[in-house]
Amino acid sequence: MAMTAGTTTSFPMSNHTRERVTVAKLTLENFYSNLIIQHEERETRQKKLEVAMEEEGLADEEKKLRRSQHARKETEFLRLKRTRLGLDDFESLKVIGRGAFGEVRLVQKKDTGHIYAMKILRKADMLEKEQVAHIRAERDILVEADGAWVVKMFYSFQDKRNLYLIMEFLPGGDMMTLLMKKDTLSEEETQFYISETVLAIDAIHQLGFIHRDIKPDNLLLDAKGHVKLSDFGLCTGLKKAHRTEFYRNLTHNPPSDFSFQNMNSKRKAETWKKNRRQL
Repeated sequence: MAMTAGTTTSFPMSNHTRERVTVAKLTLENFYSNLIIQHEERETRQKKLEVAMEEEGLADEEKKLRRSQHARKETEFLRLKRTRLGLDDFESLKVIGRGAFGEVRLVQKKDTGHIYAMKILRKADMLEKEQVAHIRAERDILVEADGAWVVKMFYSFQDKRNLYLIMEFLPGGDMMTLLMKKDTLSEEETQFYISETVLAIDAIHQLGFIHRDIKPDNLLLDAKGHVKLSDFGLCTGLKKAHRTEFYRNLTHNPPSDFSFQNMNSKRKAETWKKNRRQL
């Protein structure tokens, strides 16, 4: 077909091609958007550290040490985010717990031999029972917590069926098991565990989260007998993305003037981007 100067020729694209192009565009946009968000989150954490050190009135040497420790934690966090893992990277040793949406397995990382607790959550069950907001909140607190009072999360990944959280394994068991074994605790033991539990709860409150499910089963003990909080399935950070109604509206209540099924590819992309920004 002949073309004249200053004119362009457009070629028709099938709906399938348009959708593929849209998906590619949104994937790239999401990637670079996440980079910006990660940078902003790092800056926020650094500012919080500086404010906390000023409030504590630390000496310059202590501040320097704290900054160095913070930098190492940030480096480790980035390294873990870049690590792409899958189920094949772990050897399952045994099931150590079961819940409404899956189970917890004791696993060993094949290349290092390190032992972890793998929390396996079935996606279908979480969607059916509207638990997406709770899982989002759980993931957020595990990422933001420094590990002193909260069970540490090392990795997370997913496949078509499940979401996998690779957690710190605490050999001390939980408080419920301890109570069943000892029946009653001494006054000194009671004071110790209650004090640590209060400190643990205060630590997550300082991060802006509420556990909402404190019970002996969710108080784990490390190798030295210290308390760590676990199972943040009912946790909330009082954010929009931590509310069940938010996800229900996104999935069940499309705008009333049109249905998602009848949108063209451009309209679908615009709607998807709008909803993603709200996350």
